Amino acid sequence: MTIPQFILASASPARRRLLQTVGIEPIICPSDFDESQIQLTEPGELVKTLAQRKAETVVSQFPSALVMGCDSVLAIDGEIYGKPGDADEALARWKLMQGNFGDLYTGHVLIDTSQSYAIVKCQVTRVYFGTMSERAIQAYVATDEPLKCAGAFALEGFGSLFVEKIEGCHSNVIGLSLPLLRQMLAELGYEVVDFWQ
Repeated sequence: MTIPQFILASASPARRRLLQTVGIEPIICPSDFDESQIQLTEPGELVKTLAQRKAETVVSQFPSALVMGCDSVLAIDGEIYGKPGDADEALARWKLMQGNFGDLYTGHVLIDTSQSYAIVKCQVTRVYFGTMSERAIQAYVATDEPLKCAGAFALEGFGSLFVEKIEGCHSNVIGLSLPLLRQMLAELGYEVVDFWQ
């Protein structure tokens, strides 16, 4: 079996680093898909749809490849949150999140262009946030890290200081569930070791 190129339809440095950590060196091809076109209120369906549209946007550029699309949102008390629009939104979000918990949903899509086959999955991880002082919230938002992440925190950065515990897949919170990726590759007839560099 010929091992196809692995394409990541995302500009996320965190997703790229996760793949590199497990020996996959993806070709980065960010999607320019306009996320505002999708208006869904169920977080699992939303992230799966967005991930699929992102992958589909770039798939025509690669006749023989595996194209991965991902999208993440945080749901708290039934409300869906993506990246904060600005510092004020991030501050308000952290006042809601601190001392609370949220469910981090990540949609994963793998399109095998050589088999004309796509797999679409969602992984959910529950994240418990610590209680923070007003000063700590303001200092964290001032780092700009929360403005770059769905859920307004980065588990692989300063945000890890304010996460008390996680129930579920750790790498999912960073942007891509590595165990789920392994399972999806197997479903397509590959082993993750096939993609080791």
